[in-house]
Parts: sequence; structure tokens; C-alpha cells
Amino acid sequence: MSINERRVVITGMGAISPLGNTADSTWEGMKSGKSGIVPIQMMDTTDFPVKIAGEVKDFDPKLFYRDPKDARRADRYTNFAMAASKMAVEHSGLDPEAVDKTRVGVMVGSGIGGLGTLEREHSKLIARGPSKVSPFVIPMMISNIASGMISMEYGFSGPNMVIVTACATSNHNIGEAWRMIKFGDADAFVAGGAEASILPMGLGGFANMRALSTRNDDPTGASRPFDTGRDGFVMGEGAGVVVIEELEHAKKRGATIYAELAGYGVSADAHHLSAPSPDGSGPCRAMHMALKHAGMNAEEVDYVNAHGTSTPLGDISETNAIKLAFGDHAKDKLLVSSTKSMTGHLLGAAGGVELLACIKSLNEGIIAPTINLENQDPECDLDYCANVAREATVNAALSNSFGFGGHNATLLVKKFS
Repeated sequence: MSINERRVVITGMGAISPLGNTADSTWEGMKSGKSGIVPIQMMDTTDFPVKIAGEVKDFDPKLFYRDPKDARRADRYTNFAMAASKMAVEHSGLDPEAVDKTRVGVMVGSGIGGLGTLEREHSKLIARGPSKVSPFVIPMMISNIASGMISMEYGFSGPNMVIVTACATSNHNIGEAWRMIKFGDADAFVAGGAEASILPMGLGGFANMRALSTRNDDPTGASRPFDTGRDGFVMGEGAGVVVIEELEHAKKRGATIYAELAGYGVSADAHHLSAPSPDGSGPCRAMHMALKHAGMNAEEVDYVNAHGTSTPLGDISETNAIKLAFGDHAKDKLLVSSTKSMTGHLLGAAGGVELLACIKSLNEGIIAPTINLENQDPECDLDYCANVAREATVNAALSNSFGFGGHNATLLVKKFS
């Protein structure tokens, strides 16, 4: 079977987000236009200019390990990754004991990794000396350890690696897993991203870049992509993971197929450390590549889940990119929305959760809204499904993710037929 003949489908989804601790509760929150942004409870924000974030609530990691003790030897981001992976595998119906484990891979990455572990152990080092640093500090903080622990949990011994590209991490991991299945190096993957950076270092670093919203008196209204009043993104945390499989592998075991992962595009802005290229040419190339791999025309795409972070420059750049990629179709028929208006920005986990929104839009004919869009920026002149969910026929959808360093990644999903 040639590369082009190996089709890749999505058979399972798992999510932990500020909107809920399952894929279904996250999606229900999105559909209802609910905001998960709250005053930060996880740390003392007295000395910080930003006091709001999208926190995961009521999460017990011990429920997701065969040995609950393993949860104590893992950073919060790894616990999110394990939980979302467990839910995705269960949702897929994939029985680890009934498949060739050497043909099942794991790529669940993180943009920042175990920042909480690093902060905690560095404090010990300074206060009490090197002998008090945990021997687990290195494996707990590195960005690849979640994939390693997931593989150990199931015995999956296929390709195992992660790609770290800041806020494009999930899409790159899912996309490169797609590529390996296409090449015949694996039959199935657990893929996505996880993040847990609502911490003094994370909050302080982003705040001092002036990247974050300071609308502290209005948490639920703080993330407002494409609105004239946007003043930065809102940090979020969580995980989004999918199970993807080669079509015949999925069919052979009788799996339910939720969508076909038909295209994947990558590019670089080669422009600036943190700011996007104003003309949107980099993301445009990623979208064009995803369309090319899928063998589809721009007019066949019905919906774009935008990166849409609620930053002044980013939203304009992405609007320009979509118009470059889709031409007249962008203004005539294409529907766009940013679910970050509800979840905040989950950084390396964003793409995994946002792919969920695309898959659900295919299955249910509903597009999650961009909430808080009260005064649309004239330079952001597309249909962003303002404030309320929209019923629409969605046969194909794109999910965009862009990261610091100019990293761009686009996934294309379509209805399976």
C-alpha cells in the first residue's frame, strides 16, 4: 500500500480543560458559549499584574494510573496528558492487549513541560541546598516524559517522541504522527499535547512580555478574539489528545470513526521571536499545504478553528492569512471561530482541544462561537460566529496553531466516507 493509499482516521478523543474534565463537558461548554476563565486560585497573585486564568478544576490524577503512586512522581502537565490519553484510548475502544503494541506510537507533547516541578525544586535548592533536590526532578520536568509514561502505562512500543513548538505543539505532534502512519511506520498513535504553566514563572514571564490580558475585573470577558477591546491572551491549562489510526486497522477492529485526518501543513514565519508576520504569509503556506495533502480545494472547507488568541497583532495576522489562503471564499462562505475565547490559551495543549471542536462540528453540524465579540475590529473582517453557536453543515474543517518562534501548523479534518 502506497503512502497516498494509507488513510488516517480519528477514533478517540480525550480532553481536560477549563471548561470540563472530559471531551464531552469541554464541548458542551464551548457550544453553550461558557467561559472557563476565573480569578486565579492556584497561586498568590498579589504582586502580579495579571490575576485571571483558565484553571482546570476538581482534577484527581490518581484516577488515571494503574498505580496511583505514579501520579505523585509526575508533573501536573504529565497528569493532564495521562488523563486525556486514558480517556481517548477508552473512547476509541482500542484494546491494548488485542493489538500489536509495537505498531502503536505515542506523541503527546508540551510547549513548556514541567515548569511546576522546576519551580518547586529550584526553591528547595536555594533554601535548603542541593542534597534536598528530588532525584525525580529531571524526569518530571522534561517535555518528553508524558509520552514515555503513557507508553509505559499501556506497553505501546511503537514510535515515541515529542515535538516542542510552543503553542503549535499539539498540532505538530498530531500531524507528525499522521505522517508516520502514512509512511507505514505505525498503525495507530495516541497524540496531542498538555500544559500546566499557571505558575509564578509562567505568569510573570508572559505578563512582563505584555502578552496577557489585564482585564482582571472581568474574567469571563477577558479573552475576546477579533474584538477592538482585546488586550492580550488569557493563560489556560489542560490537555487534548486523540487516537488516530490507519483506516484498515480501525475498520478491522470495528472502531467508530469520528473523522478523517486528511491534511497537515507546516511552515515558519522567519520573522520575529514572538510576533507573527503581519501579512499572514507563513500561516497561509501551512493552510495551503494541508489542503494539498488532503487533495482538496479551499472552497471545500467550511470552518476554520482559528488560533485566535485575543492579541492585537495575532488576530489581524491570522485574518490576513485566512484571506490569503481562501481568497473570495473567506469572505463569502467560510465560518471561523476562536474557542480560546472560552478556554483561554492552553499553549502546547491548545491544538489538541481545538481539534476536538473541529471534529464535533463535523459530527453535530454545530460551530462553537467566538464569545465576547462585541465590537469587531474592522481589520478582522471575517464571519467569526460571534457570541452564539451556529448550526451549519460542516464537511471539512481546519485547525490552526501558531507558536513563538514563528512555528505554524494546520490540521485538516473531514467527514469520513
